[in-house]
Amino acid sequence: MANESSTIVQRLWNYCNVLRDDGMSYGDYVEQLTYLLFLKMDDENVHVLSKPSAIPAEYNWASLRSLSGDELESHYRQILTAFGQGSGLIPVIFRKAQNKIQDPAKLERLVELIDGETWIGLDIDIKGEIYEGLLEKNAQDTKSGAGQYFTPRPLIKAIVDVMRPAPGGTLCDPACGTGGFLLAAHDYIAGNYPLDRDQWRFLNHDCLHGWEIVDATARLCVMNLYLHGIGAGNAGTGGSLPGGIVTPSKAYSGELGAPDSSQTRPYADPHLESPIRVLDSLAAHPGRYFDMVLTNPPFGKKSSVTFVTDEGEIRRESQNIVRDDFWTSTSNKQLNFVQHVRSILQQHGRAAIVVPDNVLFEGGAGEVVRRRLLNECDVHTQLRLPTGIFYAQGVKANVLFFDRKPASETPWTERLWIYDLRTNMNFTLKTNQLTRGDLDEFVACYNPENRHDRKPTWSEDNPDGRWRSYNYDELMARDKVNLDIFWLRDESLEDSANLPDPDVLAREIVVELEAALAQFAGIVDELGGEEIGYDGEDGVAAPYVAGEQ
Repeated sequence: MANESSTIVQRLWNYCNVLRDDGMSYGDYVEQLTYLLFLKMDDENVHVLSKPSAIPAEYNWASLRSLSGDELESHYRQILTAFGQGSGLIPVIFRKAQNKIQDPAKLERLVELIDGETWIGLDIDIKGEIYEGLLEKNAQDTKSGAGQYFTPRPLIKAIVDVMRPAPGGTLCDPACGTGGFLLAAHDYIAGNYPLDRDQWRFLNHDCLHGWEIVDATARLCVMNLYLHGIGAGNAGTGGSLPGGIVTPSKAYSGELGAPDSSQTRPYADPHLESPIRVLDSLAAHPGRYFDMVLTNPPFGKKSSVTFVTDEGEIRRESQNIVRDDFWTSTSNKQLNFVQHVRSILQQHGRAAIVVPDNVLFEGGAGEVVRRRLLNECDVHTQLRLPTGIFYAQGVKANVLFFDRKPASETPWTERLWIYDLRTNMNFTLKTNQLTRGDLDEFVACYNPENRHDRKPTWSEDNPDGRWRSYNYDELMARDKVNLDIFWLRDESLEDSANLPDPDVLAREIVVELEAALAQFAGIVDELGGEEIGYDGEDGVAAPYVAGEQ
């Protein structure tokens, strides 16, 4: 199966290289594939599976396949324009769609490539692998910035393996990107439990919920879910169309079944409610709670608004997120996501969230959040992630695992277990990629069968053990409740003969410089000065003042 999917991915991707000669980005290419794949699969639903289609005959796949040259290019534009209008499920896939393939001959060739495969005949896993492969290729394009929406799949799988989502529970990702966590959770439930018909329906239509603020990324996520069989076959769609994306206008107009009883549009039907909402999840509480939250919020600068001064200068101003259900107001996105995840969990609900190092040590609002989190939730596990595994450059991150608990006079966190996968570990995106096997020891140490029965691998007799714990009093005694804890001896600092390769050392230097620059930028920002950030190509930091680019 892997060979079959990788062969098709490579075939489609090779053609992308031809289109890049015309200036098309990887992201644009994947978008065009999304539109064409959707039309082709609808055509196969009709002719292979004898299902009805909601697409008018004049705009279906056959209408494209029969044309060539300028007629094909013109008709393709008409399809994108027509499908992007109105309301319903089809327009959300084609929302703001544009034709980025300028050469009609190359568009015709792409149509031929897609037409040459019978997509419905492929196993769902293969279709999903093909699209996932394309998304990963897109993430590898560092200049596109798409890597920030793509979490390494081995990491996602390990997190899901220890969290063990179960049938009947609801699962949310408030920063879902291209849907990696949602898909892995779906696959885990489908592969580990015998499901009856009602449980399958719940899994495919009511279990998974995601928020994504970027239109193009949400489109890719919905298509990714659709190709995996999630959200397909909803009532009123002829069984061939995916669940759609909910836009802000729908979310606040009663179309999601809000109390406005006068609404009679399709979105009021719970079976048509979208699993993905194009909204800023931090803006407000969604009004519902979930049994599990798995998420990797984007690593970025603090929330800010851009404005133009009377002198015509572009300035940015930090924007604090103020919510009654948050412990503190801050412009730090990652701290806000930690607070948001806690707020949307059911009592005793469980969460795993990827956070950058600054969430563990930052003072001020960071200290407030850590103290409240340790007191009001059971923060039981932390995974220190290695560098070199994310497509976004300069990322030092961790995974925090915690359970929401009811009010209590005593702190809920008794002991925090930490697994250090960072010290003396050297991963790269090309020559030494992270695999699921690299996380086997962590999964075993976590002991998902009974996480209350754990044994450390570190001891005074075994100082190289990567798994140890700290009790609540030890954590609270640390300066500013700093959770950036490490104990392993860094071999590269003590043995010059054991130094990593030069490219690894160079990358680590870049990571350290970018982290330091980001901290200084935050200090300047909080002091009310001009916002300083960092940018650069190929991972090389280049400082700039906002408005000077």
